[in-house]
Amino acid sequence: MEAALHSRAEITVSSPDQMTELGRRLAKLLRAGDLVMLTGELGAGKTTLTRGLGEGLGVRGAVTSPTFVIARVHPSLGDGPPLVHVDAYRLSGGLDEMEDLDLDVSLPESVIVVEWGEGKVEELSEDRLQVLIHRATGDTDDEVRQVRLAGFGERWASVDLSVLSA
Repeated sequence: MEAALHSRAEITVSSPDQMTELGRRLAKLLRAGDLVMLTGELGAGKTTLTRGLGEGLGVRGAVTSPTFVIARVHPSLGDGPPLVHVDAYRLSGGLDEMEDLDLDVSLPESVIVVEWGEGKVEELSEDRLQVLIHRATGDTDDEVRQVRLAGFGERWASVDLSVLSA
């Protein structure tokens, strides 16, 4: 059964610094057990957004693309949840391959961010935040991005994502 869409927002971001700041603000809305799926073409800003999430969550270690290690855990420096950053780009086996990473074990106590997770991780949780990052123009030099956030499941029923655009 498909989880219901409960909250959505669309934000225009015009620089990598603004993308990082959006991640910091989004981190304030996240809690342990949250699954965040990031979708966007190469260079769209998925890792930059995740870097801001890491800063906002107060985790240890530089948040970089986990393309070659597939998953990286950033423990909390305080009392917040750790950040598990996953790059599912090279995973072709869908949920079976994702299960090998034991993300479902980490999910209750962590914030899990999955780049390229669409069609691969939805079954991990009915409650998820989907983030689509799209270049506003076809010009690859242009840094303007449209960021669409959609919260699915009961977890997101009481979350006002529109506060992120303030």
